[in-house]
Amino acid sequence: MVQKGPRPLVLCGPSGSGKSTLLKRLLKEFPDKFGFSVSHTTRAPRPGEKNGVHYHFTNVEDMTASIARGEFIESAVFNGNMYGTSKQSVDDVRCTGCICVLDIDVEGVKQVKGTDFNPLLVFVMPPSLEELERRLRARNTEHEESLSGRLEIARKEIIYGQEPGNFHIIILNDNLDKAYAELREFVFKNVEEKERASPFFEDAEGKVRRKIRLN
Repeated sequence: MVQKGPRPLVLCGPSGSGKSTLLKRLLKEFPDKFGFSVSHTTRAPRPGEKNGVHYHFTNVEDMTASIARGEFIESAVFNGNMYGTSKQSVDDVRCTGCICVLDIDVEGVKQVKGTDFNPLLVFVMPPSLEELERRLRARNTEHEESLSGRLEIARKEIIYGQEPGNFHIIILNDNLDKAYAELREFVFKNVEEKERASPFFEDAEGKVRRKIRLN
């Protein structure tokens, strides 16, 4: 059977766990092998963030309507703001033959697991809640109430992330080089196994293409 695009890769972890840094490193090393699915959000852009690059910035009314029309794979409210992954964002990556990478929260993971995407699920674990708080405070982008909210959400996410069967691998990010090596090895192993099973995929237009390789 021809697979409809390479198997997606999901990175999940508390804000400040370092998953975005690991993702950037993966995309930098393999710019033609992975494609990032840009999420939608109703929160305001932070300094330096660009629409369509870091997020698709939208408003509550438009995003709510899109979700109601079934245009999103997953969506959730985090710290008072809506976040979500649209089907179009994923299809834009998958139709190129690249591995689509999703950076989503625990609620998003629960929803994606209910689809036929069959993603590789990676949970990025911070060294400790104390270190997580230090990283978030160093960003200087949160007021105290928002920071407390993020830490409470992080506690719940860590509990879910550690439960057996929720993720294919848990990566402790206490050392960036070591964590990235674990992520890279995991992706290589699973993508190569899938590659041997079928070297072809079907893009969004129904055309059969040969998959790219990581080496």
